[in-house]
Amino acid sequence: MTSFAIRPVIYEKSSFSEMSDYFELTDKDLILTNEFIYDPFIKSLNLSCPVLFQEKYGAGEPTDIMIDAIRADVPEKINRIIAVGGGTVMDIAKVLILRSDGSTEDMFLKKVGCEKVMELIAVPTTCGTGSEVTNVSVAGMTNLGTKLGLALDITYPDVAVLIPEMVKTLPIRFFAMSSIDALIHSIEAYLSPKASSHSQLFSTKAIKMILEHYRLIVEKGLETWTDYAGAFLLASNYGGIAFGNAGCAAIHALSYPLSGEYHIAHGEANHLMFESVIRKYLEIQPQGRINDLEKILQDALKDNGRETIWDQLFNLIDCIVERKPLQKYGIKREQLPVFVDSVLKAQQRLLNNNYVALSGTDMLDIYEKVFEQ
Repeated sequence: MTSFAIRPVIYEKSSFSEMSDYFELTDKDLILTNEFIYDPFIKSLNLSCPVLFQEKYGAGEPTDIMIDAIRADVPEKINRIIAVGGGTVMDIAKVLILRSDGSTEDMFLKKVGCEKVMELIAVPTTCGTGSEVTNVSVAGMTNLGTKLGLALDITYPDVAVLIPEMVKTLPIRFFAMSSIDALIHSIEAYLSPKASSHSQLFSTKAIKMILEHYRLIVEKGLETWTDYAGAFLLASNYGGIAFGNAGCAAIHALSYPLSGEYHIAHGEANHLMFESVIRKYLEIQPQGRINDLEKILQDALKDNGRETIWDQLFNLIDCIVERKPLQKYGIKREQLPVFVDSVLKAQQRLLNNNYVALSGTDMLDIYEKVFEQ
């Protein structure tokens, strides 16, 4: 039996100013963001809220060490966290609203209990993670050399606020990687055995919106993506709702060692694994739900009949951003079996959502193909 829920209340606002007035932000609200977001959108409002800048605690995606340092600096008597940013800010904020006697690593390894002590308002500034509507927090575990996810009922944001103007300042590469991540969320959720008819509605809409707008910006010039920022933000949100219910799978699972050990950005790591995982699915089980997905792709891509629909998809994505083989990141072939062992040990939460089961041999073959692609 499948289930479906949309946990946060979702608002659409025209500006951060409108949002701050609506939610009556005060000195009991902590804003967690980045300085490059705060300065153009928030600073001039002269809000009384204390502010923490994520980048002051370390560069890149969240780690347990970074989160522990931020937890220590959260002022007393804060009632709400206002998370304004991309996936890194969202992932950190979902931990900040919890109280626990243990470290962040202890929390992710479920060695200690936690309770929710603050509300969370999530304001995404990228069009990829969908994290504003999910309960998943992902962070690198420094001692383990990989990423882990923490997903609890109490880590859902209470409110999500979509403000398209805050997405338009993304550098084009960040837009590309985040929107590809949203597409992967939607495809993995569609294929998941946990998918329901309701979650597939959101997956299908997100896939079509992203691909139709990819076709537009390839035709008109990639820089025109900002004309469709609201559409990409909404598609990301739909994808988040879909995978928040049905889960992500092997693409994410296999990407985690790349991000955890080699610090390849999350969206980029997913992009590297995307085609190879799908090709393996098709090799193992070409008949099934994946055929329904192909029909969605045919509709969104206006199937040209000259190539397979999968070739059309991956060729379109290559027009948005190029892929490099794993060896270009300094990864050695002998490390690939180590990656497989790490995934089998730490990522069963994701592997349970695979379209078909993948053996260790299958995973090694996937890595091998990405190593040389």
